[in-house]
Amino acid sequence: MDEISKRTFLAAGLAATLPLSAPSLEARAAESGRKLGYAILGLGYYATQIIMPRFAECEHSKLVALVSGTPEKLTKFGEQYGIPESHRYSYETFDRIADNPDVDIVYVITPNSLHRVFTERAAKAGKHVMCEKPMATTSADAEAMIAACKKAGRKLMIGYRSRFQAHNIEAIKLAREGAFGPVRTVTTDHGFTIGDPTQWRLKRALSGGGSLMDIGIYSLNAARYLTGEEPVAVNAMESTDRSDIRFKEVEDIISFQLLFPSGAVANCFSTYSTNFNRYRVSGPKGWVELEPATSYQGQTMRAQLNRQTGPREPAAQPKNQFSAQLDHLSECILTGREPIVPGEEGLKDMRLIEAVYRAAREGRTVKV
Repeated sequence: MDEISKRTFLAAGLAATLPLSAPSLEARAAESGRKLGYAILGLGYYATQIIMPRFAECEHSKLVALVSGTPEKLTKFGEQYGIPESHRYSYETFDRIADNPDVDIVYVITPNSLHRVFTERAAKAGKHVMCEKPMATTSADAEAMIAACKKAGRKLMIGYRSRFQAHNIEAIKLAREGAFGPVRTVTTDHGFTIGDPTQWRLKRALSGGGSLMDIGIYSLNAARYLTGEEPVAVNAMESTDRSDIRFKEVEDIISFQLLFPSGAVANCFSTYSTNFNRYRVSGPKGWVELEPATSYQGQTMRAQLNRQTGPREPAAQPKNQFSAQLDHLSECILTGREPIVPGEEGLKDMRLIEAVYRAAREGRTVKV
């Protein structure tokens, strides 16, 4: 992601000044049969190395514009993807995107603290929004983002890519079908050893928090989509070595537990000092586990079903998780459907993240 200078950080908060004056995006696309155009906002590693190459595999989406605070990146990736200079924007000139009919969707891939302002500016410019997770740094900001898109009549989707990944789709399907009986426990652990102490993820003003806001959201979201329920109570403990220069501002380890209305319990873990990526969902008749579970690639599944234990291959999906995610929002715009991971989904996670932090800070069970 872009290194956000003080100048561009402040510029991001400038209010949009151009009026919304464009014909229906849906009508234009439906009439022409064209792919919907994405503008990628924030040209860091995830955007340039993971997301942008996947447009080549999309049926309903294409890359048409770039937004960055780094001119060199705009030139480099603009030339690489054939994006004309008229479709390259800085953070300061971003609001001019309102006058670009080629752009239907803005994909916000910036540090977390900038998600709200760019979502609001994109909506005011008349564009639909895909926003990376975590949706924001506070639930209040998440609520404001939802309100801005609703006011503009634009869709808001959060980048929960695992919901489009074959192994995760299969695990959800088995849980919903009761393949191993009612879900009783979920164990989900996510962590990696973070390096450079100067990176934005370790700066609270940009990230909003540490491992929980970053890798821990995978544990939290997985517990919710595997049970199909919303938690009613949260417990948590934090362990952070404040003498470690990486953790002067944010937390390292958080262990948290979620209680669901059915009585199911999830034990979740997030850390910046251990490497793992896995979950297991269990019931009285068996279990399903993924390791790695939510990585960019390489997922593997094992299951115990009908008293048989062993590897399991999920049903094939027509697209990988990244192109499927990009096309899902385009399809929803074209058909008038709501995304399976709308802004409200991100808001639920933000409220639970706040509850986890509160439970750890106060040393008590927090009801939600």
